[in-house]
Amino acid sequence: MAIDCVVTIARRCFTIAALLWCSMTIVAHAHDIPAQARIHAFVKPENNTLELLIRAPMQAMQEIEFPTRGPGYLEVSRADEALRGAAKVWLIDLIDVYENGMRLPAPEIAAARVTLPSDKSFETFEAARAHVNGPRLADDLDLYWAQQLLDVLLVYPIRSDRSDFAIRPRLEAFATNLSSVWRFLPPGGAVRAFELGPEPGLILLDPGPGQAAASFLALGFWHILEGTDHLLFLLCLVVPFRRLKPLIVLVTAFTVAHSISLTAAAFGFAPEALWFTPLIETLIAATIVYMALENIVGSNVHRRWMIAFAFGIVHGFGFSFLLRESFQFAGDHLLVSLVAFNLGVEIGQVAVLIVLVPALGLLFRHVTGERLGIVIVSALVTHTAWHWMMERWDDLSQFPLPSLDAAFLAGVTRALFAASLLAAAVFVVDRLLKLGPRLARYRSEGAAGLLAAPSPDVFSR
Repeated sequence: MAIDCVVTIARRCFTIAALLWCSMTIVAHAHDIPAQARIHAFVKPENNTLELLIRAPMQAMQEIEFPTRGPGYLEVSRADEALRGAAKVWLIDLIDVYENGMRLPAPEIAAARVTLPSDKSFETFEAARAHVNGPRLADDLDLYWAQQLLDVLLVYPIRSDRSDFAIRPRLEAFATNLSSVWRFLPPGGAVRAFELGPEPGLILLDPGPGQAAASFLALGFWHILEGTDHLLFLLCLVVPFRRLKPLIVLVTAFTVAHSISLTAAAFGFAPEALWFTPLIETLIAATIVYMALENIVGSNVHRRWMIAFAFGIVHGFGFSFLLRESFQFAGDHLLVSLVAFNLGVEIGQVAVLIVLVPALGLLFRHVTGERLGIVIVSALVTHTAWHWMMERWDDLSQFPLPSLDAAFLAGVTRALFAASLLAAAVFVVDRLLKLGPRLARYRSEGAAGLLAAPSPDVFSR
C-alpha cells in the first residue's frame, strides 16, 4: 500500500513537471524574437498636429491574430482591425512622445498598411505618407504576414509646431539586435536624423544650446569616471607629483591636448578608415604602459607635461569615438556640445584627483614609503595595460595595411604638418614657462639678483 502511494505521488509529480515544462515551452515560443530588425520613422510637427510615420517589421508581432487563408497567406482586405491592434500594442504603447516635457496623449491611427519589404517609399516623408494613405495591397497576393512590413501613420494633437519635442522609444522587444532610424522634420528647418539602439532613453529632437550643453557635460563627466583606461592614465600621470602646482600644469596640458584632437575629429579632420579606431585604442594602452614605466625609472614635471600633452592628443581621438554616435544629439550646437563635453571631462578629472591624491598620500604615509609605493602602483598598472595593449594589437593586426595611394599620403602630410605646429607651440610654451620666473625675479630683485642666484623652477614639486 505504501509502495502504491509512493508510485502515485511520483506519477503526479512527473505529470505536474511535464505540464510546467510544456507551458514554459509554449510561453517561450509564443513570441520568437527575431535576431535582427530595423525600424524607420518620420516625426513632423505642423500647426496643431504632430505626425509620426513609422515602418516596422511584422515578424515580431507574434501575439497579433492576423487573418489568413490557405497555408497562412495574409488576407489583406480583412486585416485592418488586426493592423490597428498591432499598431496599438507594438508602437503606440512602446513609444512616448513629449511636447515641452509633457507626454502627449495617445494618438489617432490615421492609416495602417501592409507593405512589401521591397518598397522604397520611406526614403522621403512625402513618398512614405502618400504610400501609407494609398490603396492597400491586393488580396490575391500570396503573402506570409511575418515576412511583410507594417506602415502606420499616427497623429498627435499638439499646442504648437514650434514646441520642444522629444521621444522615448522602448522597442527592444522587436529584435535581439534592433536599430531604428528617426528623422525629425521641424517647420522651416533641415531634416535631423538619429540612429538609435534598442533602449536609447529620452531623445530631444531639436535641443537648445542649454539642453545640448547639459547633456554633453554629463556625458564627459561620466566618461571619465567609467573609463578604466583613462583613469589608469590619470593615476600614472599624477602619482609621482601630488602637489598643487605640478598637478595644475600636468592636467592642463592633458586637457588642452585632448580638446584639440577631439575638436579636430568632430569637424572631420581625422581618418575614417576602419583601422584608425583599433590603432588609437592600442596607442592609448601604450601611453599607459609608457607612463607607468617612466614612474618606475623616475621622471620630472618638466618632461612630464610635454609627454602628457602628446599623449592627450591620442586620448582625444579616443574620446571622439565615444562622441561619434552622440554628435547626432547636439542639434545645431556642435561647438557648444564640444566645449561642454571637455568641461565635463575636466570636472571628472578634478573629482578623481580630489579622491586620488589624498588616498595616495595615506597609502604612502601609512602602508609603504613613497618611492616604493610609486613603483608598486606603477608596476601593477603596467601589468594591466600591457595585456590591454597586446589584445588591442591583435585586433589591429586583423586589418590590412593602408594602401600607399595619393589620398593616404596627403593625409600623412596633413598629420605631419599639424604635428609640427603643435610641437612648435609646445616649444614656445616651454620657453615662456621657463622665462616667467626669471622675469618675476628681475622685477623684484633687479638684474644683479637675477645673475647672483638661479631662478626658481616653475615646475618645482
